[in-house]
Amino acid sequence: MLTGKELILATKPFAKEIRWKSWYHMLTTFILLVASIFGAIYIQNIFLRIGCSICTAALLSRFFIIFHDYQHHTILRKSWLANVIFTVFGAYMITPPNIWKRSHDHHHNHNAKLFSASIGSFPIMTRQKFMEASKGERFAYLAVRHPVNMFFAYFTTFMYGMCVQSFLSSPRRHWDSAVVLVIHFSIAAFLVVHFGWLTMFLAFFLPFFLSHMLGAYLFYAQHNFPGATFKKNVEWTYTDAALESSSFMELNPVMRWVTANIGFHHIHHLNSKIPFYRLPEAMAAIPELQKAKKTTLMPTDIVACLRLKVWDDDLGRMIGFKDMENKGKLVRA
Repeated sequence: MLTGKELILATKPFAKEIRWKSWYHMLTTFILLVASIFGAIYIQNIFLRIGCSICTAALLSRFFIIFHDYQHHTILRKSWLANVIFTVFGAYMITPPNIWKRSHDHHHNHNAKLFSASIGSFPIMTRQKFMEASKGERFAYLAVRHPVNMFFAYFTTFMYGMCVQSFLSSPRRHWDSAVVLVIHFSIAAFLVVHFGWLTMFLAFFLPFFLSHMLGAYLFYAQHNFPGATFKKNVEWTYTDAALESSSFMELNPVMRWVTANIGFHHIHHLNSKIPFYRLPEAMAAIPELQKAKKTTLMPTDIVACLRLKVWDDDLGRMIGFKDMENKGKLVRA
């Protein structure tokens, strides 16, 4: 049975880009995205426009995950054309490429550590730390992990967190965050002036709202699911964090395409150099990767993930409010 470095080495044959496939997936998704945006703007039939709007949201999600692979230097390295397209796309998605890469790299290097900065991750408190925290600290912690925050991720996580907060923390370093916001609102204003509020809503606002909401929940459920484990920094290992603290999200073929195989998240964390289109191939070839902890987008699994609030050292698992209350009663008894 492969473990540790041996398992990582077993994934290396799949960490080789097939260049034509990278271009194919990137360009076809980009062309479909542009076409769906134009459909939401110019098609007269309102139902077809709504359909184009929803397709735009799906394609934004897919292209963002392809962009995410590019940011890992997994695909299309040293291509000036890809760099231009993905830089523009990062700005369009109100995700400045530089801050996204820094925060996401931190997430990969510190995923599932109990006592590290929650940069690029949803914060995790132990039960003890949560009970000792002030009301303000508890509120801030729970607010970030709350479903409402994920639902409005377009405003909270991306517009405010990625752009406003980063710019206010260091205007000189994150000047591009302000530029991205100016560009974003300028596009919205242009659509309103030249095409009206309905077109702006269907071609711009709704696709962003839906894609950012989906992205926020996917990122949450990939590391906050029943069975996920978190360890103290001295006990933490890279391989365990990938296999024990990153989920395999079972999706139907349509959603697997929309999410560009990001559901194979345990493999992505084990070796981020595997292109998204080779993740299923790696899983099929390596038995150890087939024993992943699973979740889905079924309502019951979504509720189960969202109920998790803090890490309980004694139980060795994430627990919700009900478990915290029951444990409190047992302690008092």
